[in-house]
Amino acid sequence: MAKILVTGGLGFIGSHLTDKLIERNNEVIILDNLSSTKEIPDYLNKKARLIKGDINNKELLDHLIKDIDFIFHKASSVGIAQSNYEVIDFVKNNSLGTSTLLQSIIDAKRKPKLILAASNTTYGEGLYSCSKHGSFHPQIRDEIDIFNHGLEIVCPNCQKPAIPVPTPESTELNSNSVYALTKKNQEELIMFLGRLYKFPIVILKYFNVFGPRQSLSNPYTGVAAIFTSRIKNNSPLIVYEDGNQTRDFIYIDDVINANLLAMDNPKANYKTFNVGSGKPIAIKHIAHELYGIFNKQPNIQITENFRKGDIRHCIADNTKINELLGWEPTVSFEEGLKKTVEWSQEQEARDDFEKADRELKEKGLM
Repeated sequence: MAKILVTGGLGFIGSHLTDKLIERNNEVIILDNLSSTKEIPDYLNKKARLIKGDINNKELLDHLIKDIDFIFHKASSVGIAQSNYEVIDFVKNNSLGTSTLLQSIIDAKRKPKLILAASNTTYGEGLYSCSKHGSFHPQIRDEIDIFNHGLEIVCPNCQKPAIPVPTPESTELNSNSVYALTKKNQEELIMFLGRLYKFPIVILKYFNVFGPRQSLSNPYTGVAAIFTSRIKNNSPLIVYEDGNQTRDFIYIDDVINANLLAMDNPKANYKTFNVGSGKPIAIKHIAHELYGIFNKQPNIQITENFRKGDIRHCIADNTKINELLGWEPTVSFEEGLKKTVEWSQEQEARDDFEKADRELKEKGLM
């Protein structure tokens, strides 16, 4: 039986992981400041030991990790647009919080295996291919790009529309928000110090994770949860750009399986892995799918508005995690969406989307 620390263990991903780790007869300690849940959720696994505390509390971390075998680091502030005007909180919770955790590991002179919840947002745009000039990795679009070429990415050589292609882990990191910059910083800190002090680390780069327990009341969470909340509140779905931008959605159960494989397999040590479906789903398609599941008439507003820093397409290349760890997605987007909606029926869904949208406009980010 292993002793495991899950930072952010009350959150969406951390709580599902905790359940699976306990199912496997591990001793699990959760460190969480309740910032994402506000109160102890009813799904908290009673066999887990909950420590209410902050990731920046060095004294607390020193006490907790004295005899820890594995650390799953999930504690982070999340929200791409929000991070660009709440800079201090995101840097403090993500960059400094990770630094504090790493300092405690170093000071304890232990070598727990550390598995990081990283983010595909660090890539910025994904890879693209031009039939004439081959593949390329573009910078983030701005208003001038869209004025000159429209919403889609064009080849930098011939200026013709390019095709999005799967993005491997070797792709350059073009972070497009303060959130992405802090997640990039986490990756670099963990990889450098893990190698330097010889404690094993694994970086799991999540794409768009969705499923039960994802907050329906946080307007900065994933688009599937935001749309679900709006439909439950009989509000129209607001779609930026033209709705043809795509995201790579991966169901929570498959993400948890990737974590367990990374924990068990030493081949994962000191490596970075994409965790996505490898299949692009258009935002407009998600909206129609959800209305179909809820059996409601669609009420979709396509705004054509461009939010600064938004990517157009990014698709996971899962070759590496499949070949080294034997991982592949098992839950289709459609199946996962149905399970999420079924769970949502009994959940409170506060709709703060318009407030968040107004904040973006006030900050000049749209």
